[in-house]
Amino acid sequence: MPAPPGSAGSGGTVAQLSFDELGTPLREVTFVVLDLETTGGSSANHSITEIGAVKVRGGEVLGELATLVDPGTGVPPGVVALTGITTAMVTGAPRLAQVLPTLLEFMGGAVLVAHNAPFDAGFLRAACERHDRRWPRPPQLCTARLARAVLSRAEAPSVRLGALARLFGTATQPTHRALADARATVEVLHRLLERVGNLGVQSLEELLALARGASAHRPPEQVRRRRTLARDVPSAAGVYLFRGARDEVLYVGTSGDLRRRVRSYFTAAERRRRMRDMVSLAERVDTIVCAHALEAGVRELRLIAAHRPRYNRRSRNPGRAWWVVPTDEAFPRLSVVTTPRAPALGPFGSRRGATEAVETLLDALPLRSCTQRIPARSPAASPCVLHELGRCRAPCAGLQSVAEYAPGVHALQGLVAGADDAPLRRLADRVEALAARERFEAAAAGRDRLAALATALARAQQLAALAALPEVVGARPDGHGGWELAVVRHGRLAAADVARRGTPPMPVVESLRATARTILPADGPLAGASAEEVNLVRRWLTTGGTRLVHSEPSWAEPARGAAAWEGWARRARQAPLGSPSEITLG
Repeated sequence: MPAPPGSAGSGGTVAQLSFDELGTPLREVTFVVLDLETTGGSSANHSITEIGAVKVRGGEVLGELATLVDPGTGVPPGVVALTGITTAMVTGAPRLAQVLPTLLEFMGGAVLVAHNAPFDAGFLRAACERHDRRWPRPPQLCTARLARAVLSRAEAPSVRLGALARLFGTATQPTHRALADARATVEVLHRLLERVGNLGVQSLEELLALARGASAHRPPEQVRRRRTLARDVPSAAGVYLFRGARDEVLYVGTSGDLRRRVRSYFTAAERRRRMRDMVSLAERVDTIVCAHALEAGVRELRLIAAHRPRYNRRSRNPGRAWWVVPTDEAFPRLSVVTTPRAPALGPFGSRRGATEAVETLLDALPLRSCTQRIPARSPAASPCVLHELGRCRAPCAGLQSVAEYAPGVHALQGLVAGADDAPLRRLADRVEALAARERFEAAAAGRDRLAALATALARAQQLAALAALPEVVGARPDGHGGWELAVVRHGRLAAADVARRGTPPMPVVESLRATARTILPADGPLAGASAEEVNLVRRWLTTGGTRLVHSEPSWAEPARGAAAWEGWARRARQAPLGSPSEITLG
């Protein structure tokens, strides 16, 4: 009789997989089953009126949380008819800003479960953004999707919560009230978990994969054979490196929980063929424990750039970026390069994006578009058709001097530096003029090109402003009463640490500054830093409630920079065609 998969047959050496080796055992997983009642179906336009949550692990209820929430508006009649929650009931209830910290703490470290989880998670994510709270991004399990993956349509024609509650005969029936619906969802979850064992699902990773629609089966033998590589991986935030037989780095990644993430590569949750091929070649997993997510992200970027792992898609061209710069000659023209020099506009992720920016700049600046090199004295070429069209003053034919050409170059320098946005305003005037003449398609094309240029300029100015600073120190709440700390020098992370809850943060900050890496600026618009790292650091410093502890000198961005155009650019790109009001800047 042949040995079952995963067991040692005659002459075999593969031991049977334990639940622990397959991933995070379901019996050890903490689930927070959530239900929200709201004033409507869109998190952008509606608010939460009631929260119900039940925490369970191993089939045991660990705690419950329930509260009405004052949405600050009246409850629509249709919602009142459905839920029974009236405006009078929520008036005087806690506001969401008061409830949210308690709910996030209740959810801490758990898997978020809901019937139609994207809906509930979307409302909570939007709430975190509005109230300056970091969304913890918990693993999400949708019981509706899980039910459809586990139950046949003959058994469950509908996977609505009420239909599943009747199918399973739950003790609590859903009533469109948050806690009752959460309790009913707990019972539905437990009944579904009873079914998944027959599908070979024993771990959280396999359960999540099943709910996402992946077929439930064990990973290939060559992958399972390497599951022991995850044995000594710590449960901490950081970076992991898969190494091959010659100690080469195959893949670099980051995670808030290294142990859980690395284990997932050896389970059915990992469905990517590329990653399974990588794991089958791996001989070792190295880890670097980091203070927080920013340090992990920066280390990942640097390791990918240093090792260029074959299984990291980003490693094909690590740090590769395109820039638009003026050439170094008497009559400069715009050139697309990969090694920038000031003034440089970028970085762009593709040559095409940089080329499109050049075309837009040439519409706004009196710079030549030809590629010939023109001497400062006695140019002898014949004017081209652009001169006849009035788009070039023909310095190639001696019809424009170096001094007469220089204002266009100065305008480019002022635009890139954020000293003058007049070229953007000229482009905007053209868009409005085209729209006024009802040339909507041409206006829309000009609008989109201007929006792309404004976005590129804003990003370039923001990154350059940070890279110019000798030192910036930021502190971000870690969600547990402590602070994540980072010292940034010339746009690069120089040191990182955490001041845990109860630890005075300023002594930690001063120690961190004293021991931080010395970083000397280099030439170029970003002082020698990679655009990816500066962008990652800037995003951390400007989001998630990060506080600026120290800046030398003060951190400032150009007063006439393109950042003021970013909001317009976002709105402009979303505007439909059809009328002047949809095209113009108003």
